[in-house]
Amino acid sequence: MEISKIIDFEDFKKVDIRVGTIIEVNDFKARKPAYQLKIDFGELGIKKSSAQITTLYTKEELVGKQINAVVNFKPMQIADFMSECLVIGVQNGDDVVLLKSSADNIKNGEQVS
Repeated sequence: MEISKIIDFEDFKKVDIRVGTIIEVNDFKARKPAYQLKIDFGELGIKKSSAQITTLYTKEELVGKQINAVVNFKPMQIADFMSECLVIGVQNGDDVVLLKSSADNIKNGEQVS
């Protein structure tokens, strides 16, 4: 495995990663099984995302879960759904494991630095 292209700190500062709480989860019939998520980012508002996390997480256990997401991507059309942020996870074999803070109940919208 190789390291991706080297960037400088100014490039990294352009990526806006925030803590949010998943408030709604719906099934999404895309090429690969996925969920449509609504995520509360506090003062930034509610954003939608699509995530291929159906093998490790049920809809019920995702509601109320705090996650990290990149919130400053341009919206992206995925089938008939507009994704407004990118939930961060790690590819673990065929599954995606969500990344989250080790602390619970961080204020929604707090920036990861």
